[in-house]
Amino acid sequence: MNKHFGSAMLAVGVVALTACMAPRAANSDLYDSFPVTLKGYAGDKTNSVSYSGQIARHVLHDSLKAMIGSMPAGPAKRDKLMAYYQGKGAGRAIVAPTDKGGFKFKQKTLDAISKGKNLAGKTDKRVVSGMPRGMTGAELVKFWLAKAAETDNGYDAANGYDYAQLVSKYVMGAVSYHQAVDNYLDEKLAPDNKPNSKPYKKGAYYTGKEHAWDEAFGYFGAPAKTAQLSVDDIYNIAKRKGGAATVKKVDLNGDGMIDLKSEMVFGPAYYAAAFDRSAIKAGRPTGYTQAIFSAYVEGRQIIAGAKGAALSAGQISQLKSLAATIRTNWEKVLAEAVFKYAGSVLKDMVKIKAALDTGNDPKKLYRAYIKHWGELKGFSLALQSGKGDLGEVATKLNRLVGAGPLLLNASQVVDIDRNGNYMKDQGETWAGYMVHMVKVQKLMAENFQSRAKVNDFTGKLASLVKAAGGGSSAEND
Repeated sequence: MNKHFGSAMLAVGVVALTACMAPRAANSDLYDSFPVTLKGYAGDKTNSVSYSGQIARHVLHDSLKAMIGSMPAGPAKRDKLMAYYQGKGAGRAIVAPTDKGGFKFKQKTLDAISKGKNLAGKTDKRVVSGMPRGMTGAELVKFWLAKAAETDNGYDAANGYDYAQLVSKYVMGAVSYHQAVDNYLDEKLAPDNKPNSKPYKKGAYYTGKEHAWDEAFGYFGAPAKTAQLSVDDIYNIAKRKGGAATVKKVDLNGDGMIDLKSEMVFGPAYYAAAFDRSAIKAGRPTGYTQAIFSAYVEGRQIIAGAKGAALSAGQISQLKSLAATIRTNWEKVLAEAVFKYAGSVLKDMVKIKAALDTGNDPKKLYRAYIKHWGELKGFSLALQSGKGDLGEVATKLNRLVGAGPLLLNASQVVDIDRNGNYMKDQGETWAGYMVHMVKVQKLMAENFQSRAKVNDFTGKLASLVKAAGGGSSAEND
């Protein structure tokens, strides 16, 4: 049982397994058009749904990742990365996603989605315990972006960092997950915080609770038609596969284009669907995507049903229950990602060892290893950016993964000096670090009930410990 949410997990699990199976009316489950209910509103708006700022931040994330991974080192790279992370200026082009095959996107600039948005202002301000020097989430991302600007394509082979992966996976947690579950679905659900009987802000056409709930939904990055899509559809939309046939499935207005505001799949929703997809293939259905999406739709229906009046204690209680469903399933998705990439790292290490043992050059294998480690580290920190403190689980996770991957010379980054330089020390043995990866998987399975379990090595812990030679380091939990 997940100690962080207690017995409520059983009920959530039932929701997760059944939400995607229930029959649905054709248009009753769209997260698209909800009426304007704000009392006294006299404008011409008829739809109170608004979360374009959150979509702009997804696009900023995608664009940052693309730039980190494609630009040569230099001051120009640093300036551009910082402009997309902490800038608010006009004229920033959408670097990703871009047109591909039958996928044509309606918006080409960030201003066409929402003006003046950045990521820095929404990044977790708490200290990140899983990295040295006690940086906050926002400080850590800025530090990584500065380091990324010193590398070609964001790859630092000497220290073992893939900055495109580190920044991407952490931002999905430290911005999207954090803002949704530790802000809009937490503090802003209090009756007197953004009340439903008042506009969200002066001049708004939506109530406080309507917009707070919409913004939480926007951070999940799912299309308005998610309930009518299969996990394969969602996967294809995110990957821009299937051309016009795929676009048609998600197209709300039939214009043949993808409107980024309501028709695209972004990171958090993509990973939820990806693990649902893997779990179906493994015969262990999860239903994360539809559990989260259905909870968002139901919550929005409750708020719209209040017709601009203050929400009752019962309605607030219902919203908090739905928020718990969203939070728990989203947390499970992040835990599944940690589980998967720990397995990817282990598989890479097996291949590297085999290459070295046979005298082959492991350069390409090492590059994949660093990529997968960046995904593991980014997601492990993202998992810790939600509501509350994961406590001992976080401590174990951070110790097992470390501040950097084990390098080929058995060294590992252990600290960062006052000038921002990495400091290394002798790390775990190669076999011992492989054991750590399996222990990461066991930690996720035991505390978050992972079901998709992609790249599962948990049944091989004993043999890996034996190969590692036993000892206190290999045996330590």
